[in-house]
Amino acid sequence: MTLSLKMIIVLLLGTMLTACGSNNFAKGKPVYQPPEATEAYKIGVADALTINVWRNPELSLAVPVRPDGKISMPLAGDVRASGQTAEELAERISEELKAFVRNPQVTVIVTNPNSAEFQRRIRITGAVNGQKSMPYRDGMTVLDLVLEAGGLTEFAKANKTKLYRNSGGTIKIYPIYLDDILNKGKLETNYPLLPSDIVTVPERAF
Repeated sequence: MTLSLKMIIVLLLGTMLTACGSNNFAKGKPVYQPPEATEAYKIGVADALTINVWRNPELSLAVPVRPDGKISMPLAGDVRASGQTAEELAERISEELKAFVRNPQVTVIVTNPNSAEFQRRIRITGAVNGQKSMPYRDGMTVLDLVLEAGGLTEFAKANKTKLYRNSGGTIKIYPIYLDDILNKGKLETNYPLLPSDIVTVPERAF
């Protein structure tokens, strides 16, 4: 794993630990609700967009969202895209073009939602053979993530593993009895995962 990936995992986990303190150990099992696309997608940095201006092909283009959250459009100049839906951005561009184009009709299509892929990643860190940050796939469980990480090291304190989950803006912590899962076939804590979950496997103290 690259140094940058290690730093990302450490920072994410550190943020979670700071936010949760010692009182966020959840009672019972985490409730699994498959993620649904109930809200309009919000454009993010590094997303790739296709913008079409009807009957004005010279103004239509494919463009990425810059690190500052903006895109550059002919005539319209720099327009903020990050945090807006495709419809909202289309309306904004239309307003900017009205001074140059009569009744501009703009459509925006997100052709590559790179920012969403990062936000939906799941991560495993600690005493595993290969710490991982990987795209979420529907149906993945704790065991799937551990296997993707190459299994546990000989120093793993497997039954002290924890799942950190963002639930409505609050970080909740669920115990995972990973030794029971791997060696005893007890699957009660082989929880289904959700986007942004982090699993940590501590090492034994010597």
